[in-house]
Amino acid sequence: MATIGFFDGVHRGHRFLIDRVIATARDAGLESTVITFDRHPRQVLHSDYIPQLLSTFEMKLRLLAATAIDNCAVLRFDKRLARLSAREFMEYMLRDRLNVRKLVIGYDNRFGHDRTEGFDDYVRYGRELGIEVVLSPVFVLDGLDLSSSLIRKLVTAGNITAANRYLGYRYSIEGCVTGGFQEGRKMGFPTANIDLSESAQLVPGYGVYAVTVEVDHDGQQREGMMNIGMRPTFGGQTVTLEVNIFHFGANLYGRMLTVTFADRIREERKFNDTAALARQLAKDQQQIERQFEKEKEHEKSSC
Repeated sequence: MATIGFFDGVHRGHRFLIDRVIATARDAGLESTVITFDRHPRQVLHSDYIPQLLSTFEMKLRLLAATAIDNCAVLRFDKRLARLSAREFMEYMLRDRLNVRKLVIGYDNRFGHDRTEGFDDYVRYGRELGIEVVLSPVFVLDGLDLSSSLIRKLVTAGNITAANRYLGYRYSIEGCVTGGFQEGRKMGFPTANIDLSESAQLVPGYGVYAVTVEVDHDGQQREGMMNIGMRPTFGGQTVTLEVNIFHFGANLYGRMLTVTFADRIREERKFNDTAALARQLAKDQQQIERQFEKEKEHEKSSC
Protein backbone atom coordinates (compact mmCIF):
# COMPACT_ATOMS: atom_id res chain seq x y z
CA MET A 1 0.00 0.00 0.00
CA ALA A 2 1.45 3.32 -1.00
CA THR A 3 1.07 7.06 -1.41
CA ILE A 4 2.95 9.22 -3.87
CA GLY A 5 4.02 12.85 -4.06
CA PHE A 6 6.91 15.28 -4.02
CA PHE A 7 6.27 15.96 -0.29
CA ASP A 8 8.16 19.25 -0.12
CA GLY A 9 8.56 20.11 3.55
CA VAL A 10 6.75 16.97 4.76
CA HIS A 11 4.29 19.27 6.54
CA ARG A 12 1.33 18.39 8.74
CA GLY A 13 -0.91 17.80 5.72
CA HIS A 14 1.60 15.33 4.30
CA ARG A 15 1.90 13.54 7.62
CA PHE A 16 -1.89 13.33 7.90
CA LEU A 17 -1.89 11.51 4.55
CA ILE A 18 1.05 9.29 5.52
CA ASP A 19 -0.54 8.40 8.86
CA ARG A 20 -3.72 7.29 7.04
CA VAL A 21 -1.64 5.07 4.77
CA ILE A 22 0.17 3.56 7.74
CA ALA A 23 -3.03 2.87 9.68
CA THR A 24 -4.88 1.43 6.69
CA ALA A 25 -1.94 -0.76 5.71
CA ARG A 26 -1.62 -2.16 9.22
CA ASP A 27 -5.33 -2.97 9.34
CA ALA A 28 -4.98 -4.85 6.03
CA GLY A 29 -1.76 -6.59 7.04
CA LEU A 30 0.23 -4.75 4.35
CA GLU A 31 3.47 -2.78 4.33
CA SER A 32 3.17 0.98 3.93
CA THR A 33 5.26 2.90 1.40
CA VAL A 34 5.89 6.53 0.51
CA ILE A 35 6.92 7.10 -3.11
CA THR A 36 8.69 10.36 -3.86
CA PHE A 37 11.14 11.88 -6.34
CA ASP A 38 14.78 12.90 -6.20
CA ARG A 39 14.15 16.33 -7.74
CA HIS A 40 11.29 18.66 -8.51
CA PRO A 41 9.64 17.55 -11.78
CA ARG A 42 9.74 21.10 -13.16
CA GLN A 43 13.55 21.02 -12.97
CA VAL A 44 13.46 18.34 -15.66
CA LEU A 45 10.58 19.76 -17.69
CA HIS A 46 11.94 23.32 -17.69
CA SER A 47 15.74 23.63 -17.72
CA ASP A 48 15.67 27.24 -16.50
CA TYR A 49 13.40 26.49 -13.53
CA ILE A 50 14.94 27.23 -10.14
CA PRO A 51 12.86 25.69 -7.34
CA GLN A 52 12.29 27.42 -4.04
CA LEU A 53 11.92 24.47 -1.72
CA LEU A 54 10.86 24.11 1.89
CA SER A 55 13.26 21.21 2.32
CA THR A 56 16.34 19.86 0.61
CA PHE A 57 16.21 16.29 -0.65
CA GLU A 58 18.22 15.15 2.39
CA MET A 59 15.91 17.05 4.76
CA LYS A 60 12.89 15.45 3.13
CA LEU A 61 14.31 11.97 3.61
CA ARG A 62 15.06 12.68 7.27
CA LEU A 63 11.51 13.96 7.83
CA LEU A 64 10.00 10.93 6.09
CA ALA A 65 12.24 8.61 8.12
CA ALA A 66 10.84 10.20 11.28
CA THR A 67 7.36 8.90 10.42
CA ALA A 68 6.31 5.29 11.04
CA ILE A 69 6.22 4.45 7.32
CA ASP A 70 7.66 1.02 6.48
CA ASN A 71 9.34 1.94 3.18
CA CYS A 72 10.40 5.01 1.23
CA ALA A 73 10.88 4.55 -2.52
CA VAL A 74 12.74 7.35 -4.33
CA LEU A 75 12.20 7.56 -8.08
CA ARG A 76 14.73 9.35 -10.26
CA PHE A 77 12.72 11.95 -12.15
CA ASP A 78 14.24 12.23 -15.61
CA LYS A 79 12.98 12.86 -19.14
CA ARG A 80 12.09 9.20 -19.61
CA LEU A 81 9.87 9.23 -16.55
CA ALA A 82 8.42 12.60 -17.53
CA ARG A 83 7.25 11.17 -20.86
CA LEU A 84 5.10 8.48 -19.25
CA SER A 85 1.35 8.98 -19.32
CA ALA A 86 -0.55 8.57 -16.06
CA ARG A 87 -1.64 5.07 -17.06
CA GLU A 88 1.86 4.09 -18.13
CA PHE A 89 3.26 5.40 -14.88
CA MET A 90 0.75 3.39 -12.88
CA GLU A 91 1.46 0.26 -14.91
CA TYR A 92 5.23 0.30 -15.28
CA MET A 93 6.31 2.13 -12.13
CA LEU A 94 3.63 1.52 -9.53
CA ARG A 95 2.37 -1.95 -10.42
CA ASP A 96 5.31 -3.67 -12.14
CA ARG A 97 8.27 -2.06 -10.39
CA LEU A 98 6.92 -1.27 -6.92
CA ASN A 99 4.15 -3.88 -6.67
CA VAL A 100 1.57 -1.33 -5.49
CA ARG A 101 -1.86 -2.85 -5.03
CA LYS A 102 -3.52 0.02 -3.20
CA LEU A 103 -2.72 3.71 -3.78
CA VAL A 104 -3.83 6.56 -1.53
CA ILE A 105 -3.45 9.98 -3.11
CA GLY A 106 -3.90 13.53 -1.84
CA TYR A 107 -6.68 15.75 -3.09
CA ASP A 108 -4.36 17.87 -5.29
CA ASN A 109 -2.04 15.13 -6.58
CA ARG A 110 -1.46 14.92 -10.34
CA PHE A 111 0.91 12.71 -12.29
CA GLY A 112 1.52 11.79 -15.90
CA HIS A 113 3.31 13.77 -18.62
CA ASP A 114 0.52 16.31 -19.25
CA ARG A 115 -0.99 16.34 -15.73
CA THR A 116 -4.48 16.81 -17.19
CA GLU A 117 -5.95 13.63 -15.74
CA GLY A 118 -7.44 13.47 -12.28
CA PHE A 119 -8.70 11.15 -9.60
CA ASP A 120 -11.51 9.56 -11.65
CA ASP A 121 -8.99 8.70 -14.37
CA TYR A 122 -6.62 7.14 -11.84
CA VAL A 123 -9.47 5.05 -10.42
CA ARG A 124 -10.35 3.78 -13.91
CA TYR A 125 -6.75 2.94 -14.76
CA GLY A 126 -6.40 1.27 -11.38
CA ARG A 127 -9.34 -1.04 -12.06
CA GLU A 128 -7.72 -2.06 -15.33
CA LEU A 129 -4.34 -2.65 -13.66
CA GLY A 130 -5.43 -4.22 -10.38
CA ILE A 131 -4.61 -1.17 -8.25
CA GLU A 132 -7.25 0.18 -5.87
CA VAL A 133 -7.04 3.99 -5.85
CA VAL A 134 -8.34 5.86 -2.80
CA LEU A 135 -8.64 9.62 -2.28
CA SER A 136 -7.45 10.98 1.05
CA PRO A 137 -9.55 13.77 2.59
CA VAL A 138 -8.12 17.27 2.80
CA PHE A 139 -6.27 18.20 5.99
CA VAL A 140 -7.79 21.47 7.22
CA LEU A 141 -6.16 23.65 9.88
CA ASP A 142 -7.44 27.06 10.97
CA GLY A 143 -10.05 26.80 8.22
CA LEU A 144 -7.38 26.43 5.53
CA ASP A 145 -6.58 23.55 3.19
CA LEU A 146 -2.99 22.88 4.20
CA SER A 147 -0.50 22.77 1.32
CA SER A 148 3.16 23.42 0.56
CA SER A 149 2.09 26.44 -1.51
CA LEU A 150 0.38 28.02 1.49
CA ILE A 151 3.44 27.50 3.66
CA ARG A 152 5.73 28.96 0.98
CA LYS A 153 3.62 32.13 0.95
CA LEU A 154 3.94 32.44 4.72
CA VAL A 155 7.71 31.91 4.66
CA THR A 156 8.10 34.46 1.87
CA ALA A 157 6.09 36.97 3.90
CA GLY A 158 8.29 36.38 6.93
CA ASN A 159 5.38 34.91 8.91
CA ILE A 160 7.54 32.18 10.42
CA THR A 161 5.24 31.60 13.39
CA ALA A 162 2.36 30.54 11.15
CA ALA A 163 4.66 28.63 8.77
CA ASN A 164 6.09 26.65 11.68
CA ARG A 165 2.59 25.86 12.94
CA TYR A 166 1.57 24.42 9.58
CA LEU A 167 4.86 22.61 9.06
CA GLY A 168 4.60 21.02 12.49
CA TYR A 169 8.22 21.92 13.19
CA ARG A 170 10.48 24.95 12.77
CA TYR A 171 11.51 25.92 9.26
CA SER A 172 15.21 25.57 8.53
CA ILE A 173 17.66 26.28 5.74
CA GLU A 174 21.01 24.71 4.96
CA GLY A 175 23.92 26.37 3.24
CA CYS A 176 27.67 26.80 3.11
CA VAL A 177 29.36 29.80 4.75
CA THR A 178 30.96 32.16 2.23
CA GLY A 179 33.04 35.30 2.54
CA GLY A 180 31.21 38.44 3.64
CA PHE A 181 31.70 42.16 4.23
CA GLN A 182 32.98 41.83 7.83
CA GLU A 183 30.84 44.80 8.93
CA GLY A 184 29.23 42.82 11.75
CA ARG A 185 32.59 41.83 13.17
CA LYS A 186 33.60 45.49 13.40
CA MET A 187 30.53 46.15 15.57
CA GLY A 188 31.10 43.13 17.81
CA PHE A 189 28.54 40.92 16.07
CA PRO A 190 30.47 38.66 13.66
CA THR A 191 28.22 37.06 11.10
CA ALA A 192 28.44 34.08 8.79
CA ASN A 193 27.11 34.64 5.28
CA ILE A 194 25.14 31.67 3.98
CA ASP A 195 24.95 30.61 0.34
CA LEU A 196 21.74 28.75 -0.57
CA SER A 197 22.52 28.26 -4.25
CA GLU A 198 23.14 24.53 -3.82
CA SER A 199 20.09 23.81 -1.68
CA ALA A 200 17.61 25.88 -3.75
CA GLN A 201 15.62 26.56 -0.60
CA LEU A 202 13.08 29.30 -0.10
CA VAL A 203 14.49 32.41 1.62
CA PRO A 204 12.24 33.89 4.33
CA GLY A 205 11.10 37.51 3.98
CA TYR A 206 13.39 40.36 4.97
CA GLY A 207 13.86 40.87 8.69
CA VAL A 208 15.69 39.85 11.84
CA TYR A 209 14.97 36.37 13.20
CA ALA A 210 15.56 34.41 16.37
CA VAL A 211 17.31 31.23 15.22
CA THR A 212 19.27 28.21 16.34
CA VAL A 213 22.28 27.07 14.36
CA GLU A 214 23.81 23.64 13.83
CA VAL A 215 27.35 23.41 12.43
CA ASP A 216 28.19 20.56 10.05
CA HIS A 217 25.22 18.52 11.32
CA ASP A 218 26.86 18.11 14.75
CA GLY A 219 23.51 17.95 16.55
CA GLN A 220 24.24 20.96 18.77
CA GLN A 221 21.73 23.81 18.61
CA ARG A 222 23.36 27.20 19.22
CA GLU A 223 21.25 30.31 19.76
CA GLY A 224 21.67 33.23 17.42
CA MET A 225 20.04 35.88 15.27
CA MET A 226 19.80 36.16 11.53
CA ASN A 227 19.32 39.15 9.26
CA ILE A 228 17.88 38.63 5.80
CA GLY A 229 17.80 41.58 3.47
CA MET A 230 19.68 44.28 1.62
CA ARG A 231 21.87 45.71 4.43
CA PRO A 232 20.35 49.21 3.95
CA THR A 233 22.59 50.84 6.60
CA PHE A 234 25.58 49.94 4.43
CA GLY A 235 23.92 50.70 1.09
CA GLY A 236 23.70 47.04 0.12
CA GLN A 237 22.65 46.11 -3.42
CA THR A 238 22.07 42.37 -3.06
CA VAL A 239 20.17 40.12 -0.66
CA THR A 240 22.33 38.56 2.05
CA LEU A 241 21.66 35.96 4.72
CA GLU A 242 23.83 36.75 7.74
CA VAL A 243 23.71 34.81 10.98
CA ASN A 244 25.35 35.74 14.27
CA ILE A 245 25.81 32.83 16.69
CA PHE A 246 25.81 34.09 20.26
CA HIS A 247 29.01 33.56 22.28
CA PHE A 248 30.70 31.66 19.46
CA GLY A 249 34.13 32.50 18.09
CA ALA A 250 35.15 29.62 15.82
CA ASN A 251 35.95 30.15 12.15
CA LEU A 252 32.93 29.06 10.09
CA TYR A 253 34.17 29.77 6.59
CA GLY A 254 33.41 26.86 4.26
CA ARG A 255 31.35 24.98 6.85
CA MET A 256 27.77 23.82 6.48
CA LEU A 257 25.20 25.55 8.69
CA THR A 258 21.63 24.52 9.40
CA VAL A 259 19.68 27.59 10.55
CA THR A 260 16.33 26.95 12.22
CA PHE A 261 13.84 29.82 12.53
CA ALA A 262 12.01 30.33 15.80
CA ASP A 263 10.50 33.79 15.30
CA ARG A 264 10.76 37.03 13.33
CA ILE A 265 11.47 39.77 15.85
CA ARG A 266 11.51 42.87 13.63
CA GLU A 267 11.73 44.21 10.11
CA GLU A 268 15.01 45.11 8.51
CA ARG A 269 15.51 48.87 8.56
CA LYS A 270 18.10 51.53 7.83
CA PHE A 271 19.93 53.15 10.77
CA ASN A 272 21.60 56.55 10.82
CA ASP A 273 25.00 55.07 11.55
CA THR A 274 26.73 51.85 12.60
CA ALA A 275 26.66 52.86 16.28
CA ALA A 276 22.84 53.00 16.21
CA LEU A 277 22.74 49.65 14.42
CA ALA A 278 25.09 48.10 17.01
CA ARG A 279 22.84 49.31 19.84
CA GLN A 280 19.83 47.75 18.14
CA LEU A 281 21.67 44.48 17.59
CA ALA A 282 22.48 44.34 21.30
CA LYS A 283 18.76 44.81 22.07
CA ASP A 284 17.88 42.15 19.52
CA GLN A 285 20.24 39.67 21.14
CA GLN A 286 18.84 40.37 24.60
CA GLN A 287 15.29 39.91 23.34
CA ILE A 288 16.14 36.64 21.61
CA GLU A 289 18.04 35.26 24.60
CA ARG A 290 15.08 36.07 26.86
CA GLN A 291 12.74 34.38 24.40
CA PHE A 292 14.79 31.19 24.29
CA GLU A 293 15.13 31.21 28.08
CA LYS A 294 11.34 31.38 28.43
CA GLU A 295 11.04 28.43 26.05
CA LYS A 296 13.45 26.40 28.17
CA GLU A 297 11.54 27.25 31.35
CA HIS A 298 8.26 26.26 29.68
CA GLU A 299 9.74 22.95 28.54
CA LYS A 300 10.96 22.22 32.08
CA SER A 301 7.57 23.02 33.60
CA SER A 302 5.86 20.77 31.04
CA CYS A 303 8.01 17.74 31.90
